[in-house]
Amino acid sequence: MAELAVETTAIDGLLVLRLPVHGDARGWFKESWQREKMVALGLPDFAPVQNNVSFNAEVGVTRGIHAEPWDKLVTVTTGRVFGAWVDLRAGDGFGRSVTLEIDPGTAVYVPRGVGNGFQTLEPATAYSYLVNDHWSAAAQDRYTFLDLADETVALPWPVPPEQRIVSDKDRTHPPLSAVTPVEPLQTVVLGGNGQLGRALAARLPGARVLTRAELDLAEPQAVTRLDLTGVGTVINAAAMTDVDGAETPQGRRLAWQVNATAVADLAAACRRHRATLVHVSTDYVFDGTTAVADETTPVAPLGVYGQSKAAGELAVGALDRHYLVRTSWVVGEGRNFVATMESLAARGISPSVVDDQRGRLTHTTTLAAGILHLLDTSAPYGTYHLTDGGEPVTWADVARAVFVRCGRDADDVTPVSTATYFGDKPHAPRPASSVLDLTKIRGTGFSPPVVAP
Repeated sequence: MAELAVETTAIDGLLVLRLPVHGDARGWFKESWQREKMVALGLPDFAPVQNNVSFNAEVGVTRGIHAEPWDKLVTVTTGRVFGAWVDLRAGDGFGRSVTLEIDPGTAVYVPRGVGNGFQTLEPATAYSYLVNDHWSAAAQDRYTFLDLADETVALPWPVPPEQRIVSDKDRTHPPLSAVTPVEPLQTVVLGGNGQLGRALAARLPGARVLTRAELDLAEPQAVTRLDLTGVGTVINAAAMTDVDGAETPQGRRLAWQVNATAVADLAAACRRHRATLVHVSTDYVFDGTTAVADETTPVAPLGVYGQSKAAGELAVGALDRHYLVRTSWVVGEGRNFVATMESLAARGISPSVVDDQRGRLTHTTTLAAGILHLLDTSAPYGTYHLTDGGEPVTWADVARAVFVRCGRDADDVTPVSTATYFGDKPHAPRPASSVLDLTKIRGTGFSPPVVAP
């Protein structure tokens, strides 16, 4: 008996499954969908939510070509069909076709945007398909149709036209030349006016980038206004990052709303819409007692900011399709430590800078590139640490390097302890070590660059 196998086709993402069929004197049995086995062989974990069966009484029943706004897995439970698929997605594959005979031992995974049709080859054929979204009348507005007899595609239907049984609707679909290609699922970036949001916007010209003015996670019902229809990925670059401000009563409430409650709402919304969530977190979820923290290091936040971010991580971790990206010491376009040191150097000021906190800078160019690498390569979902490469340094080391670059003497920066720097001033506790292990992200093929301050 043949083993379960998955085969690629000429259409990107269209996969053929060869299913073991167990038969005896009683009949036969097969597993039409077996998540663990099929995903291990390369089938996307497409999370079906509805199973439909089309019963076709006669030979020559011809259905399609329809591209619905979801993924599906098709097979037959009885009989045989001639299956036909046409890529109706925008891109180089537009118009490419694949045909295949399907019997109970065959299934086909059809990604969103690929038109699907079939023609029955035996009477009493039952055609079954799993889909990963619930059917609704409103969803039909997002269908894309193609003429069954389009001359450009020229599908080799085995049953001649005079013997076909076709619905009136399926006789009136447009030719390929009149089809509007199906656009990819959209990417939404939250926190578009922040340092990372700007870097992501520069790398994702087609994304919907929302600033705080457009979607403010500080508002308790903000996420309910976020329409994720047609969205495949949400990148949450928004956060309340005022570490010291989070220790005040008002700041505490704000930190928990933005970094925890809104993130939980966002994870729930992504679950409902089957969207992948990329959430950016921080080294502040650790207490800094571990010299180099990897993805398995237990979280132990010292202050309110870190506590609220750790709570947000728990909500994201419960979502199947997620990338939790922890980073540290972010530097990009806008207010940041390096920009502050440049300003002080230019104004002739000689600052005192702490030298008992160690970590690595993370330029937003590095962070954005690493996030897109995870998405583009379909890296395994989960938690990743992502900073610049290079040896760990202290804040004082960074300040000295910036001063030298600006033409000042490195000794114009005075290294001091954190306790001395703050004195009696109220402040949030900081982790002594913010060094994040980069082994896992490197294992995906991404090499964090060494970037000068």
